[in-house]
Amino acid sequence: MQSVKCVITDDEPMARKGLVSYVEKVDFLTLTGVCEDAIQLDKLLKTEQPDLLLLDIEMPYLSGLDLLATLANPPKVIITSAYEQYALRGYELDVTDYLLKPISFDRFLKAVNKVYNILQKEMNMANNLDKYLFVKSDKQMIKVFLKDILFIEGMENYIVIYLPSGKFTVHSSMKKIMKSLPGVQFLQTHRSYIVNKLMVEGLEGNQLFIGIHKIPVARNFREVVFKQILTDVL
Repeated sequence: MQSVKCVITDDEPMARKGLVSYVEKVDFLTLTGVCEDAIQLDKLLKTEQPDLLLLDIEMPYLSGLDLLATLANPPKVIITSAYEQYALRGYELDVTDYLLKPISFDRFLKAVNKVYNILQKEMNMANNLDKYLFVKSDKQMIKVFLKDILFIEGMENYIVIYLPSGKFTVHSSMKKIMKSLPGVQFLQTHRSYIVNKLMVEGLEGNQLFIGIHKIPVARNFREVVFKQILTDVL
């Protein structure tokens, strides 16, 4: 199991103590720092690279959200606050979750599990960036990097692989090509369509949008597709 390095930042001693006890109960969390305010956290982040910040908002001199807004490449963030009015700004800063104090352990666990799943998915996708396969098209063997595939369309005994640079036809079946693709990155949306989840830009009704293309989502695939595509939505 991947270890998630986390840092707690809160100006209330009892809140810090409670979060420390929660972190200690979760086997994949590793506590690498405890800060009393955002200024301490800012110093820590100059030398440490945690995966997750458990971050309070209202603290002396500098709020948690104000610090977060200055970070060019922040870790995943779970807000831990007694004030719900900052939720919208938190989501604008791409926080993973927003917990209102007092925080129950089950709600805390749900939030950190969400972070864990996101990090696992990102790691798996990163591992696939350099992976490729060779496919035969017009008597040529063509090297295709998985990261470049937009989507695949099935046409009877052929498939059409769409790339940003164009498309080409391969003599293969949807079932065969699906077995060659990592499930963490590729998803079948219809008996005739497979999409690269990294390339999906939006969805509406029973369609996914990839660039100028509209990809249908069949009724029997809808629940699985939408669950995977929307898994990280706040």
